Parts: sequence; C-alpha cells; structure tokens
Amino acid sequence: MEPRFNLFDSPTAAKIAKRFYATSSVLEGSTLPKSLRELVELRVGQLNGCGFCVDIHTKEAAAAGETALRLNLVAAWRHTTVFSGAERAALALAEEGTRLGDRGVSDETWAEVREHFDDDQVGALVCLVSLINAATRMNLIVHNPGGSYEPGMFAGMAS
Repeated sequence: MEPRFNLFDSPTAAKIAKRFYATSSVLEGSTLPKSLRELVELRVGQLNGCGFCVDIHTKEAAAAGETALRLNLVAAWRHTTVFSGAERAALALAEEGTRLGDRGVSDETWAEVREHFDDDQVGALVCLVSLINAATRMNLIVHNPGGSYEPGMFAGMAS
C-alpha cells in the first residue's frame, strides 16, 4: 500500500499532528503503566485495521517489556489467561469505546473499569481510547502503511 498523502507536508495538518502528539504525550505522566497503554492502543489499532498503529504499538509495547506471547494474544484476549483483571477491563473499554455504534460502553465494562482504576486513571483511559481512535482514522484515510516504525521515532514531536 502506498500512502495517499503525507500529513506532515501540509502546514495545517502538520501543526495539528504536532499538537495531537503533544496532547497524547500527557498520558506519559499518568499512573497508567506504559505497557497497559500500549496494549490498549494496539487493540484499537487491530480493531480499526490500522497497520501503522499496530506497528507502532507492538514495537512500543515490546520496548516497554511486553512479551511476544502477550502481544500475540491481544487480539484474542478474552480467550487467554495472560492478562490481569485490570488489563482485561481496559481492553474491554478499548473495544467497546471503539465500537460505539454497536452498543456503546456497557454498564458491566464500566463497573469493571471503575473496580480496577482510580478517577485519574479512568480519565486517562477514556482519553487514550479516544485519541488512538482519532489517530487510526487519520492514518487509514491517508493510507499510512505499517512496517517502518522505530520505537521513540516521534518523541521529538511533543516539543
């Protein structure tokens, strides 16, 4: 797949992308573990079919210490034993928050999230799911392909 358009070649889109990345980098200061954030972003990338996001978040999760086993099982997390209750709640929120048109976030999932995360972490999770969904949509619209990402590649964008 060839990219349709480079968002960074558009002055307006480049400014928005930089601000978008700076906004998402605020999550680095949250108490949500990086590996959990990466698993959530990976799952949303999988659900939306975004190779670019799957590439980024698989590699960032591995750099954060995630094992190949857990990374390979994210797509089938409901049928595994390798994710904690908190991780399962976050992955359920990621799925339901991505597929809002199906039924929205269920009361059961919300209760699980509230059981495992404090108010700041819940807020961070909601923002994380929303931001990664926006990112996948931008990448899919312009056909950004996965495969060439290197961990930390976008770190300079936040400044």
